Amino acid sequence: MNVIIFGPPGCGKGTQSQGIVKKFNLYQVSTGHLLRIEIKEKTEVGKKIEQIISRGDFVNDDIVNKLLKKVVINPNYRNRIIFDGYPRNITQAESLEIMLNADNQSINYILFLKVNREIIEKRILGRIICEKCNKTLNEYLNKEEIEKHECGITYLKKRKDDNQASIITRYEEYIKKTKPVLDFYSSRTYFHEIDGSQKIQVITNKIEHILKV
Repeated sequence: MNVIIFGPPGCGKGTQSQGIVKKFNLYQVSTGHLLRIEIKEKTEVGKKIEQIISRGDFVNDDIVNKLLKKVVINPNYRNRIIFDGYPRNITQAESLEIMLNADNQSINYILFLKVNREIIEKRILGRIICEKCNKTLNEYLNKEEIEKHECGITYLKKRKDDNQASIITRYEEYIKKTKPVLDFYSSRTYFHEIDGSQKIQVITNKIEHILKV
């Protein structure tokens, strides 16, 4: 199956995606992770991406779609992809359908995590990500887990765009551009809205129930 999970920045998409990957043997495609790989490898595209992200803006569709298409057409991941935070706008939603249809694939489940901005701010300001395994933790909520992290704490880094000004910019940009994607998908029978302000395990249980149906 192919799954889309989306919602505002910091709503818990990455955390829930990691759980779904393990439980259902899917491959997680986070556009943010794909972009950070380019930045880390200091490619020409990566340098351009870094400038855009540091302003709190979204990377343009052409760049994202090219990176994403490599994954979609990879036979190792066929019909077992979870799209984490993509699509962000109508153009991307339409492009994704074209990509999948061209390879005789489709989306089976759409999961929308709904969370207000106040909660998101608390989550993002404490967020740290492991550069080695891509796991997301919160320095306020996961202190014990951080100390015992198997990759070592030296790999745990804060993202450059995880600051108050950037959070506000990204949230407003999300509302403006991603709200139409909700309208695009919400009438479909495989669209599921989930309260993303609940505890992680509660959300996980709801998602697992949906995916097992």
